[in-house]
Order: sequence, then structure tokens, then C-alpha cells
Amino acid sequence: MSDAAMVVAGSIACLGLAGAGSAFGTGLAAAAAVGAWKKCYAANKPAPFLLLSFVGAPITQTLYGMILMFIMLGKTGVAGAGVPVLVSGIFAGLAIGLSALFQGRAGAAACDAQAETNQGFTNYLAALGIVETVAIFAMVFALIAIGSIG
Repeated sequence: MSDAAMVVAGSIACLGLAGAGSAFGTGLAAAAAVGAWKKCYAANKPAPFLLLSFVGAPITQTLYGMILMFIMLGKTGVAGAGVPVLVSGIFAGLAIGLSALFQGRAGAAACDAQAETNQGFTNYLAALGIVETVAIFAMVFALIAIGSIG
């Protein structure tokens, strides 16, 4: 496999893994939000619209994967960039995607807690932000590593 092909494969892997994590994370949080809203409706309580912020939180990891993908694609013509970009694409994408997955799990718990108590929104959002930080770190450190190629 040529260097250019490995660069493209690493770029696609990064975006794909990050996007898969976002899909899983938003799906988990969305299912919890729907369940929480159902409980509110059944109890004749107002359904908190704020739950959508927990549902949407894992989407940003797809953006981080896309940013890395574009930077990686810029290494297409660089000799010897294939293996480093492929490896960094897989592992950075995996770290970013897992961050989204677990952010969705935390978002699901936040949906349940917020709907039941109508309290703690800022605390729940802060917890999701900490999980998000893992993805930001993975992206930044991968950008530094990829910047040193060539």
C-alpha cells in the first residue's frame, strides 16, 4: 500500500471512529431523554427542553475527527507519512470516539437526573465537559504529532 493510500486510510479511520462514537453517544443520550420526557408526561410535569443539550454533547467529537482528517489529508504527498498517519488516525479516532460514547452515557444519566429533580443542570454539564476534554486532548496531541511528520 502506498504512502498516499495509508494517509487517506488513516484520515478516514479517524473520522469514522470519531463519528461512530458520536452516533453511539448521541443515541444513548437521546434514548434516555425520550424516557425521561415520557416519565414527565406521565406525571403531568413539564418536560425539560434542556435535555437536548445532553443529547447533543457527543456530536462535537465528529467535528474533532473531521479537523484531524483534513490535517492528515494534507500529508498525502509527504514521503514516509503513510504509517504514522494511519496509526495516529486509528488511535486518535478511537480516543475521540470513546470520549463521545462515554459522554453519551453520562448524558443519559444527566437526562434522567435533570428530569426527575429539575436541579443540577450546571453540574451535569460540567461533568460532560470533563469527558469532552479527553477528545480535545486527543485531537490536540494528534495534531502536534502529525505536524512533526515530514
